Amino acid sequence: MRIFGKGRHRPSASWRQATDRAFTLIGDGRYEDAGALLTRAADLEPWLSESWFNLALLHKFRHDWEQARTAGLRAVALLDREAGAPDWWNVGIAATALQDWPLARRSWQAYGLHVPGEATGAGEPVGMELGSAAVRLSPEGEAEVVWGRRLDPARMEVLSIPLPSSGRRWGEVVLHDGVPHGERTTSAGHSYPVFDEIELWAPSPVPTWVVLLEAASEADRDALEQLAADAGFAAEDWSSSVRLLCRMCSESRMPSDEGDGEHLDPHDHSEPGHPGPLGHVTDGQLWAPERECGVAAPASLVRGLLDGWVADSPDTRDWRDLEEVC
Repeated sequence: MRIFGKGRHRPSASWRQATDRAFTLIGDGRYEDAGALLTRAADLEPWLSESWFNLALLHKFRHDWEQARTAGLRAVALLDREAGAPDWWNVGIAATALQDWPLARRSWQAYGLHVPGEATGAGEPVGMELGSAAVRLSPEGEAEVVWGRRLDPARMEVLSIPLPSSGRRWGEVVLHDGVPHGERTTSAGHSYPVFDEIELWAPSPVPTWVVLLEAASEADRDALEQLAADAGFAAEDWSSSVRLLCRMCSESRMPSDEGDGEHLDPHDHSEPGHPGPLGHVTDGQLWAPERECGVAAPASLVRGLLDGWVADSPDTRDWRDLEEVC
């Protein structure tokens, strides 16, 4: 991404060369070297909002939120338009990371979003009703897309139970970027953006467990998920919900439920016939009784939850091999 000035006059050739080189270094992960070049570019053209936007962007990549806020505020002070500038979005992310709620509220409003409550409110910008979305956890590592509830334009509460490889838990709040990378669609025709996680914003005290279930039917599996939800926690049948996708598929427009049942999902790069992280389809069967299930619940509750589930229908349900994994 290269940002060049479109304002009073074109930036100098030296500014363009330094900026070009800096973003090449950013692509290689050489943030320190890129920072020196972008600082030089800002010294060359301090009146140019893009000079400070680029620095704010670099500091966001480095998770240096104090510097991102400072550079971002200099960028917006030089803007020649009133609303909709991505400079304000970056300021909003930095302010949210720092819990600078007055600035976060001001940023979303300046971008053009409606924020309920007083414009100078000191609390979190709640009530924006941004709905559900998906977030890609650990986007530079073993990326995993999970469902969540958007709290504001930069934060999402994780509602799925992530796999342990992500290092994330159900109920955690993650800070995410503003530009979606991909979409997930449902059979009803609804489309949901997929945002990339930047960092963990608020941890969850609820551990993640993996357990092998014997569930004679989908109704038996559903009963455990409902029982966990009624207790204020969660259970998720990883045998049905997990797909392994290549990066190209993951960052494209993907049906969220494609591949369920007996038809092989052409975008699923896992191995059919294996439950859990290796695949979500069976070898032609409509239902496989053995299910790998993730459970998000306190240690004091999880066994009682599973035992209660079995007690409701002992002939069709059982569990074994419970293990805390995250």
